[in-house]
Amino acid sequence: MAAESAQDPLIRSIDNVLAAWRQGDCALGEHWFVHRLDKSIAVTDAGRVAAEAGADLAEQEVQGFVVVTQTCDVVRSCAERPFVEICPLVEVDDDRLREIQRGRRPAYAFVVLLSARRLVADLDRVMTVEKPLLATWERTPGWSTDAEARAFALALSRKRVRFAFPDDFTALARKLQSRMADKHEKNTGEGHGLRALREIRVHASPSWDAPQVDIFFWFVRNESDADFEGKNWADLSKEWLKLVPTTGRFKSIEGQVLTLQDMNAGEYVDSDPLDLDHLSTGLSSNDGFPQA
Repeated sequence: MAAESAQDPLIRSIDNVLAAWRQGDCALGEHWFVHRLDKSIAVTDAGRVAAEAGADLAEQEVQGFVVVTQTCDVVRSCAERPFVEICPLVEVDDDRLREIQRGRRPAYAFVVLLSARRLVADLDRVMTVEKPLLATWERTPGWSTDAEARAFALALSRKRVRFAFPDDFTALARKLQSRMADKHEKNTGEGHGLRALREIRVHASPSWDAPQVDIFFWFVRNESDADFEGKNWADLSKEWLKLVPTTGRFKSIEGQVLTLQDMNAGEYVDSDPLDLDHLSTGLSSNDGFPQA
């Protein structure tokens, strides 16, 4: 009991420090990412160096870490929840940074307050550390608004929960994906329309595994983009749907452009997000949700 009591003030001091930390906050400077490897075959430079030295742990210097544990678990007492998960920060070039900001690289997460340094979170690498170690690092905020926090959380979820569409549907949607990737940045009516989409969702009836399937595309646009340059949303969706003609077990393919407010809860939860790489996760000042 005496030893436990002696530890209480130290635990409380650690908890007080970590009360300011949030998911998406960063620790900058010289840090080392550690991972376990199979000495018989190493596929990274750091792994090969460690394997040659006979080690089964490899270290690689990184420019910092970002916290990916949920905020509610970060701020819980280290006596109850002693660990946090962190991902390394890596520097990318300007083109790659824009791709990550737009959601084109699901293996990375955009850290808005570090964008000037071109530092992003490498989500393929995750390390667990004890909270007392995190408390020794200087906290650098990764975001400043609720919308930015949601965007970071969305990047984490996309990495883990992307729906695995059937192979034949993936082949069917390939032309649509190619078209949207090609036209997304163009200064045209279609380009503006694509950038106004916040997400694309797909509903399969009666199910994705059925021998015959009816497909419905929900092209979910931002509330503020009712029209642009005289273009009609119905005309755009008609052109997009031409790229996914009925074939094989897909007997009907339809779609509609609408806002999130126009969808009911059933339509949303019964559909799956189509993770087209070109779609953006920029932030809307209107609703705080990611948009294209």
